[in-house]
Amino acid sequence: MSVLWHAVIVAHSHSHSHSHSPVPDGPPRRALAIALTAVVLVIATLAVAAMIALWPSDDQVPRSQNPYGAAGVSTVDATVTGVDPFDCNSGGEGPDGTIEVTGDCAHVTATVGGDGDAAGDAATFDLDASRYRAGISPGDDIQLIRLEPEGQAASYEFLDFRRGVPLVALAAIFAVLVVAIARWRGLFALVGIGVTLLALTKFVLPAFLAGESPLAVAVVGSTVIMIVVLYLAHGISIRTTSALFGTLVGIALTALVGVAATGWSQLSGIGSEDDQRLIATVPDISLSAIVAGTMVIAGLGVLNDVTVTQASAVWEMRALQPAARGAAVFASAMRIGRDHIASSVYTLVFAYAGSAMTVLLLATAYQRGLADIATTEEIGQEIVRTLVGAIGLVLAVPVTTLFAVWLAPRRIADPEPAASRTGGSHAGPAGH
Repeated sequence: MSVLWHAVIVAHSHSHSHSHSPVPDGPPRRALAIALTAVVLVIATLAVAAMIALWPSDDQVPRSQNPYGAAGVSTVDATVTGVDPFDCNSGGEGPDGTIEVTGDCAHVTATVGGDGDAAGDAATFDLDASRYRAGISPGDDIQLIRLEPEGQAASYEFLDFRRGVPLVALAAIFAVLVVAIARWRGLFALVGIGVTLLALTKFVLPAFLAGESPLAVAVVGSTVIMIVVLYLAHGISIRTTSALFGTLVGIALTALVGVAATGWSQLSGIGSEDDQRLIATVPDISLSAIVAGTMVIAGLGVLNDVTVTQASAVWEMRALQPAARGAAVFASAMRIGRDHIASSVYTLVFAYAGSAMTVLLLATAYQRGLADIATTEEIGQEIVRTLVGAIGLVLAVPVTTLFAVWLAPRRIADPEPAASRTGGSHAGPAGH
């Protein structure tokens, strides 16, 4: 522990010696580095202790039967060999009053792959008009549900297309580009993504299902994730620490506003069929509390982006204006922050609009006004989540800027040598 403590202090105190600043930092600020290291270690210790306290045991996490793992039910890979459309009288209203797609259905044949008992078998199944209209062709790689009740012949149903290869390829291209352009920072950022996914799948999601307080789980998980990710991607430095402090304040503010907004807008968390299926599977879960918790997690990426940018802006301004007053640096950095707030708010809105495009198109086709659809549970939940994340982001900008101005070094230029004032030359170290 003492070796780790010393390494962190050294990294903190020498954090600016390798910057691109045109003005040297002077001697390392060891006292400040020690104090900040202590504060960060206390925060990290408390967060890890809270994570351990909230960590659910395996028997606390509800488990449900995999619908594709029951007796006589399995999933198999297959390749489409033939598609034969036929008139199935599709159109009009279905039995539950919903509108059906008009058009042909299709009789599909496929060959089962893999090395299981069904490998090489010829599978046949029918597609309804909507699925056939979406597109399927010979040669497509698909997944099928294989139904084989005891004593009966196996039958097949369409499950989905296999997308493993394109997804892996896109992920590999993304990783290569990030590392090639961002170098070590990009590599560490990818490691940070892995840490985030690990925290979500091993702690946050199981704790939600186990009935732990979703807000506490979200805040604790987000805190641990941000501590690890920020220092991994941006290095151990006082500048990164100032961004961390702003991020943690933003997380706390988002959590408070999220709780208030969820209750005020009466969000139940039941806005789609998946929500209903979840509460049927885990009856004791509080979806409204999970809505508030997910508001914290949903805004982490943009919040991190804004706080890091603000801290970097203050550092660069201090490098260009070593003797500037803190108020002047804060005012300049806030002008950058206002632009960043505007663009980040657009990012949040566009991200939701893109992911909810089907719902928005359907509402438009039904000729429902924007004010009407905005108050529905499904759309209203996302609007509140976006607004709460935006509020936390906006409040985090001035807070991070204050931390950065306070912690950034105020570097005073060396006094002008006497020889230069009298027209002479100076060849000593101060002349360089």
